[in-house]
Parts: sequence; structure tokens; C-alpha cells
Amino acid sequence: MRHYSKREIPLWWPAGEPWPSHRPPFTTIRRRREWFFRRVAFGAFALLLITIVSMSVAIWLIAGRIGPASRTAALGAMVLLFVAVAVVVLTFRGMRRIASPLHAVMDAADRVAEGDYAVRVAPYGPPPIRALAHSFNTMTERLQNANRLRRNIMADVAHELRTPLSVLQGRLEGLIDGVYPRDDRQLAELLEETRILSRLVEDLRILALSDAGALPLQKEPTDLVDLVRDVVRRMTPEADKKSVVLSASSSVATFVLDVDPVRIREVLTNIVSNALRHSASGSSVAVSLSEMWENVAIVVRDAGEGMSPEETARIFDRFYKGSASRGSGLGLAIARSIVTAHGGAIRASSELGRGTTVEFTLPR
Repeated sequence: MRHYSKREIPLWWPAGEPWPSHRPPFTTIRRRREWFFRRVAFGAFALLLITIVSMSVAIWLIAGRIGPASRTAALGAMVLLFVAVAVVVLTFRGMRRIASPLHAVMDAADRVAEGDYAVRVAPYGPPPIRALAHSFNTMTERLQNANRLRRNIMADVAHELRTPLSVLQGRLEGLIDGVYPRDDRQLAELLEETRILSRLVEDLRILALSDAGALPLQKEPTDLVDLVRDVVRRMTPEADKKSVVLSASSSVATFVLDVDPVRIREVLTNIVSNALRHSASGSSVAVSLSEMWENVAIVVRDAGEGMSPEETARIFDRFYKGSASRGSGLGLAIARSIVTAHGGAIRASSELGRGTTVEFTLPR
């Protein structure tokens, strides 16, 4: 394993944490553990040796007391001694088979504690120890993915914030230098950039609250049928501009559910807006609500260009944007957070050239 100096920070070291760590070096911890296992092995060997000597002396004394007439009994005692020694040796070997993989897991755990999430343990030994190694590898893989996701999110946040800030900085410098006229149109464009920045910050705040399990929900009895029809009615002018037929249908006349109407409206608006954005002129977008046994399902189905299975699997990831996307890549991630906070679930299915279907369910 490579050793790093106090000035050289490893690439896998978590950002923002002091280097070197206040914990003892990995080599020191490993040396201490090796001495511990050696002392345990020496103690076990000493116990084995004392047991063999004690049994040999006992058999020798018994044989001398009985005399030569009882050679058969002495032979039986020797056989018992041999069996006892074999049992002790097998037990010692079994302890080694357990101690060796445990030693490997403990070494790997120390490396994970130092921030090296790429470490893996070879599963060997008894079945319970192999299961422990598999669980440890699964844990480190998830930690590695979480660490990579954290780094990617930080980079994406910086990128998304840099764009409106760069526009604001450039426009303001142009106004100061006299490149742009100081009129209401320029001020309105600057104000729009600040709104974009505010929306992005608010989206990040919602995601942070959702991760912490503290997303506020103002629940109240809400007729979901009216909510769906209202969203469709408000977005019909946008659909008409693209010559897309936007329709709503429901299997029930009314369906009252205790939800946060503002949040659910935000989810549905985001999904319908994405469907309209990716629908060609002359196509249609259908929004349907159906009552199920344990929940209610709201489905948005479009006839757009569709997505590949790889894109479909990632559309709810943060900052993921398709080739034709112009947003920040947070809309569907927020939608999933809101639906999950309500105890529901959201999923998507798509096929290239056949359109996309997004469905979310809310429990009764």
C-alpha cells in the first residue's frame, strides 16, 4: 500500500477533513493488531502444549499404578490421548481459519476509516465470515458511490450557480462601462437572472430538507380530480403554442385526499411541462387519474421522442439532463422527493420513438 506524506493529500481523502488524521497511522494499528493475534496464538499453543503434557503424565502414572497386566487399558488411554490431541489441533486450525479473514476485515475497516472507500475484502473462511466479507464489500461500495455522488453534486451545483452569476457579472460590467444602455429592458433581464438564481437555490434547499427528512408539508383535504384539471387548464395555452393536445381524464368524479396541494401541484406541473417540452407538434399529452385499492395513481403520458433505457433509469437523478433538456436537472428529483415525503412512489417508462409515461401514486 502506498504511504502518503503529511503534505501530500490522497485523492480519495474526503474534502474538507484535516490531513493527516488524528488517528494512529494505519501501519501502527496493523502492527498492534498483529501483535494481538500473535499473543492469542501463543496463548492457544501454550494451552495446547500444557494439555498434552498433563494428559501424558496422567496416563503414565495410571499405567505405572496399574502395572504391566493392564497394557490394554494403557493402550486405550493412549488412543484417547491421541483423539484429544487431534481435537485440540483441529480446534486450533479452526480458530486460525476464523482469525485470518477477521484480520483482513479489520485491516480493511481501518482503511475505510481513513477514507479509502475502494478497499475490498476477498471472501474466504467459514460461511458466516464469508457473509461478513460480502456485507463489508457492499457497504464500502455504497460508501464509494455516495462519496462520488457527493463530489459530483458539489461540482454540478458550482456549475449551475456559475452560469447566472457570470451573466449578471457581465451585464453589470457592461452597464458600468457604458456598453449596454441603462434602461428598463436591461434591468428586467438582470432581474430575470436573479429569479433563475433564486429558483436554483430554492430547489437545492428543498432537496436538502428532503434528504434530512424535514421537508415541510402543509397537508389538507384536497380534491385531486379538481387539482389535475386545474393544472391541465392552466397549461393548455402552453400546449396550444406547440399545437399539442393536452387532455385530462379521471375514473372517479371526486377523490379527496389529505396532501399538500401546493407541493403536489408542483410535481404535476413539472411532469406535464416536461411532457410538453418533448412533444412534437400535432401530438398529444394525456393526464389521467385512477383510483386503486390502496392508493391513487396519476399518470402523464406523451407521444414524444422517448428515451433509451439508460436515460429512463436516470431521469430522477439530481442534475441529470438529457440531450434536449434546458433546465437545471433538479425538477424530477424534487418531484420524487415530494412524492416520497407523502409516502408515495414515482416511476417512469419510455421507448424511443413511442413516448414517455410518468406515474406517481399517493397512499390513501
